[in-house]
Amino acid sequence: MNQSMKPPILREIPDSFETERLLIRCPMPGDGAAVNAAVVESAIELKPWMPWADPPPTVDQSEEFARKARAHFIERSDLPLLMLLKGTGEIVGGTGFHRIKWEVPAFEIGYWCRTSLTGRGLVTEAIRGMTKFAFETMAASRVEIRCADTNLRSRRVAERAGYTLEGILRNNGLTQGALRNTLLFSMVPAEYERMTR
Repeated sequence: MNQSMKPPILREIPDSFETERLLIRCPMPGDGAAVNAAVVESAIELKPWMPWADPPPTVDQSEEFARKARAHFIERSDLPLLMLLKGTGEIVGGTGFHRIKWEVPAFEIGYWCRTSLTGRGLVTEAIRGMTKFAFETMAASRVEIRCADTNLRSRRVAERAGYTLEGILRNNGLTQGALRNTLLFSMVPAEYERMTR
């Protein structure tokens, strides 16, 4: 049976892949302490954009995240991933394919970066790798990136990765209790093919 015809849980999706400097893989039981260290280190920068970082999670909560993330990945309801530096295994941050519409298929990429590793182009590298994985491995028809209009770092990642600003969702969410707009970036197969020629 064609992969696209199978129920999502039966689709063969690798749980890891690599870019030049990164191993991008599904969280595993036992990852909690390392994930927690990255989140706690980065809590001040994450709080405005990631409600789950305010207050920072405990080590047990991060371990619970890792175990649930693995379960979601297996059942294909969500595809959470961690970014790790090759060689050291240090956690760079989190990413993943979310709000999945398997019938299209369409995916939304989310991401966050550890504070001490920002400014090195690691997240842009990861998102380019995620984009390649989406189109070449999962036959995506659409990939989205959404971010608050005031989150300039996240916006720059989407732009550097070649995504098109498709629209602005006005008063679409809250940032620390204040209404904000959401930028909607997207990429479709024809754009990906042009970019990779």
